[in-house]
Amino acid sequence: MGVIRKKDAELKKLVVIGGGAAGFFCAVNAARLNPHLQVTILEKGTKLLSKVKVSGGGRCNVTHHGLSITEMLKKYPRGQQLLKKSFHQFFVPDTVAWFKERDVTLKTEADGRMFPTTDNSQTIIDCLLKEADKYNVQVATGQEVMALYPGSTSPWLLELKGGKLEPAEYVCIASGGYSQMQKFHWLQQLGHSIAAPVPSLFTFNMPRHPITELMGVTVQGVQVKIAGSKFMESGPLLITHWGFSGPSILRLSAWGAEWLAEKNYQFQVIVNWLPEFNEHTLREAWQGFRSAHGKQKIYNKSPFQLPVRLWNYLLETAGILPGMRWADIPAKEQNKFIKILTAMEFDISGKTTFKEEFVTCGGVQLNEIDANTMQSKIKEGIYFAGEVLNVDGITGGFNFQNAWTSGWVAATAIASAATGA
Repeated sequence: MGVIRKKDAELKKLVVIGGGAAGFFCAVNAARLNPHLQVTILEKGTKLLSKVKVSGGGRCNVTHHGLSITEMLKKYPRGQQLLKKSFHQFFVPDTVAWFKERDVTLKTEADGRMFPTTDNSQTIIDCLLKEADKYNVQVATGQEVMALYPGSTSPWLLELKGGKLEPAEYVCIASGGYSQMQKFHWLQQLGHSIAAPVPSLFTFNMPRHPITELMGVTVQGVQVKIAGSKFMESGPLLITHWGFSGPSILRLSAWGAEWLAEKNYQFQVIVNWLPEFNEHTLREAWQGFRSAHGKQKIYNKSPFQLPVRLWNYLLETAGILPGMRWADIPAKEQNKFIKILTAMEFDISGKTTFKEEFVTCGGVQLNEIDANTMQSKIKEGIYFAGEVLNVDGITGGFNFQNAWTSGWVAATAIASAATGA
């Protein structure tokens, strides 16, 4: 049963644009903190919390455990200055406590990612929907906002597709990231400037490259560098039927998002399959491997714990013949193999969005937002939360933590403003 409130005419109205994580978190917390707010969520699509649903393979990677604010900020290619302030208001322990208070317990996996103990994203969705119901938050799908402008009888009017007008004292824009600049037009009309949106979190395509025949092979620890840039990441790499994926690639795509867009996704990566070595140090250590394994055939077993299928592919690429023993490798092929192991070059042509977890970098410029309230510095009563801002994180729960944090900061500021109104 919902909370009993004043009559509708006496309530201040908050309209939240966007039925995703940030929008819901703003709406339910604002409604809870200030019973004199009438809160409505407008979602242009037919589904609510769709990214929550698909995140983490359907388990919902809610946040990331064990990092200080300083360490956490390093996981965001864009938005660090704003987050530095907002994280002091609502951070990972607050997220964990918020859900725990609502009977949703989170667990931490070995890599720091946090999931509900149910391993089911529906748990998070149900929690947020229950909270919305508890505090009388109205939720409407299929409602696209076309324009936003000052009203005569209310501070703001939202013009919906079809011509309907929705009045509001406060508006929180949590519409998510847009893939095209023209979709920000209604925000530009408010006077806000936009960092051009480009994709982040995507995999690298290598059409018809022979290594793609190894699809499904995962290499746990590699180092990948984008040639001609400063961008380099280490971690697991997954070979797919279209190219490279896995955490190391997704992190690279986030950090290099703008640079790669400028290159039209035509670039080269250099893969070190043995990041504990470089070409020089492996060459120095090679004689030891030759001595230790001299009589053994080099195929079918890697002393570096590389997957057998990959090991054999790399040997073949170096021109080392099947049946050859370690002691018999000619100098030319040995040198080529060492180079391949520590600095193998791949031409990338295009990208593929990572599953359904589409993320953009770009959005509303952060110097136009008050990080302490998430309110626009240009228009009073307009707040922002989530990915519509020029903030994005790498994979691992960081984008959701930004959603919870920005939603919370906006909610508390709106609840406080409505009290003083």
